[in-house]
Amino acid sequence: MPHRTGSADLPLHGGRVPGWLASRMASLGRVICEAIVHHYGRDELLRRLSHPFWFQSFGAVMGMDWHSSGITTSVIGALKRGLTPLSAELGIHVCGGRGKHSRLTPSELIAIGERTGLDGDQLARSSRLVAKVDSAAVQDGFDLYLHAFILTDAGQWCVVQQGMCDALGTARRYHWLSEGLTSFVSEPHRAIEGPNRGLIVNLTDARAEAARRAQVELVQAGPDKVLHVLRREANATRARRASTSAALELFTEPAAESEPAVLPHLHMPAHHDVRASDVLMRRLHGTLAAAADRGPTDFAELLLQPGVGARTVASLALVAEVVHGAPSRFSDPARFSVAHGGKDGHPFPVPLKVYDETIRVLKTAVDQAKLGREEKLSAIARLDAQARALEVGATGPSFEAFVTRERVASAAYGGRTVSGPARKAAPAPHSKPDQLRLPGLRRSHKY
Repeated sequence: MPHRTGSADLPLHGGRVPGWLASRMASLGRVICEAIVHHYGRDELLRRLSHPFWFQSFGAVMGMDWHSSGITTSVIGALKRGLTPLSAELGIHVCGGRGKHSRLTPSELIAIGERTGLDGDQLARSSRLVAKVDSAAVQDGFDLYLHAFILTDAGQWCVVQQGMCDALGTARRYHWLSEGLTSFVSEPHRAIEGPNRGLIVNLTDARAEAARRAQVELVQAGPDKVLHVLRREANATRARRASTSAALELFTEPAAESEPAVLPHLHMPAHHDVRASDVLMRRLHGTLAAAADRGPTDFAELLLQPGVGARTVASLALVAEVVHGAPSRFSDPARFSVAHGGKDGHPFPVPLKVYDETIRVLKTAVDQAKLGREEKLSAIARLDAQARALEVGATGPSFEAFVTRERVASAAYGGRTVSGPARKAAPAPHSKPDQLRLPGLRRSHKY
């Protein structure tokens, strides 16, 4: 039986992803997924996508707004663009999307079934049931507007859905995973993300079994039975009886009481800027220290190509964690935004030269790993292992100093936001450049 893995509050943001970022998100998303499939298999990729903390970190490392609801739409769009051309090779299919694209999901699944031999009609039915449960059985005030169905050639799947509540200015994301799924109506969610609004109507809760059964019985008995029950309830109310349980015999069997599981809750704050309080600094310092330590050791010898500098290695270290990190390491998604910034300039403009170099290095490593040459992909994996080993005692710049350094260098890195290219900035007055350098990272014009 799948279980809920947590929840999160997602500020509802409008706007769109500019073309220069959308194309890069598709490329980076594709190669990260390829690396995960190569190391761990297709089912593991589905498990990652069904994990709300990992999903948010995945979007942040791709340069999207680190905390907003837009991550869901942009990540799904990037995966659909990036993985569709590789569907025959990887055996992974991304269907659906936002708005009108979500309504095309059943027909897409039927078409995939015809090509792969899977039961497309059953998959389409699963898609409709998932959407129906989160729109009707779970009445929490959020209207669904996005439905994505990610499927493998083996028939395993995960679903990512999102609804919005305009009145609250928030969004809620729902995660499903077919692995271990035995029922669509009894606690089927892998996770639900969104603000806690108190008691809601959730007919998928295990404790609602009696209510679900009663509804079916009422429908099957026809309108006379419904009217009979309603009359008995009205009579009980008018008689001011102490208890109405005897009036509704269908509901006399109480659901078993159980303590709700304590699940992790990811609160994505409303503030748009990334603050030190949003980042676990020991992990960031461990990543920077690993980049300084492993960069000269691994990349100078293994990649043997110009252009790979300290800044690219730092980004690769965060990408490596997205590929290899354990679930517990994604509790601070904001940290992954320091890999490639954000399109709105938070924590700094997207460094396009670094972004492109990250894609090139990772793509080269994945392509060679497909041919049996694992050295370069293994070198990237060592960045993640080294970061975890060093974070216990690693020190480094404050978060504010790190962000200042990135903004000062943004123009040189090809920094860009939705407003345009980053302008060249002067260092803060009365500060020495060396104070903003990352410990152990060599000075270089390379990215």
